[in-house]
Amino acid sequence: MNKDQVKGVAEQVKGKVNEAVGKATGDKAQELKGDLQQGAGQIRKAYGDGKEQAKEQAKEQAKEQAKEQAKEQAKDNAKRNAP
Repeated sequence: MNKDQVKGVAEQVKGKVNEAVGKATGDKAQELKGDLQQGAGQIRKAYGDGKEQAKEQAKEQAKEQAKEQAKEQAKDNAKRNAP
C-alpha cells in the first residue's frame, strides 16, 4: 500500500465525518464539504491503486526479462561447450 492509497482512504474518512456532522447539525455546507472530500479521497485512492498496479506489473515484467536472459545465456553456454 502506498501513500496515495492511505491518504485517499483518510480523506474519505474525514469526508464521512464531515458529512455526518453536517447532517446532524443541518449544516448543508459542511455536508457538501464531506461529500467533496469523499470524492477527492476516492480519486486519490484510485490513483494510488494505479501506481501500485503499475509497480507490480513492472516487477513482473523484469522477472520475465531476467528469465529470458537466463535462458539465452544457458543456450549460448551450451553451444560453446558442445563438442
